[in-house]
Amino acid sequence: MEEIDSKQSKSPSLVMTIAAVAVLTLVAGGGGWLVGAILAPPPAQKTEAAAEVPPNATGEEGLPKVASEANGIVQLEPITTNLAYPAENWVRLEVALQFKGAPDVALAEEIHQDIVAYLKTVSLQQIQGPRGFQYLRDDIQERVDLRSDGRVTNVMFRTFVIQ
Repeated sequence: MEEIDSKQSKSPSLVMTIAAVAVLTLVAGGGGWLVGAILAPPPAQKTEAAAEVPPNATGEEGLPKVASEANGIVQLEPITTNLAYPAENWVRLEVALQFKGAPDVALAEEIHQDIVAYLKTVSLQQIQGPRGFQYLRDDIQERVDLRSDGRVTNVMFRTFVIQ
């Protein structure tokens, strides 16, 4: 009988196990909160410049748009056209142009038409995969550079869909 009593007294009780797990959970939660508070940036204070957003640069929710003529970016109308081969495949492309200085809407329209004409000469095999997409980006950037004489500094692809 003494052997059984000594084994029972040496084994941890269920209450002690639950208490240890609860203490470890609290310590881990507190440590996570502390690390999050240290790493997370403090909330930004609202400044007067951020509060004064021009009315033409706001979207439906009142947030400023990324592409606006005020910051030198002109978003072109979406381009939807068929490819050269196979002709039953279509491509939809949305592009924004970043101008050096004041944006030129007439030049942006010429670039838009140039991109449409170029996409009609591209085959599906040329633009498949990441490498094909990179070649397409490079070709469009080169055409924009030639057309704009360096006035457009960046061509930003917003969407690219092949169907």
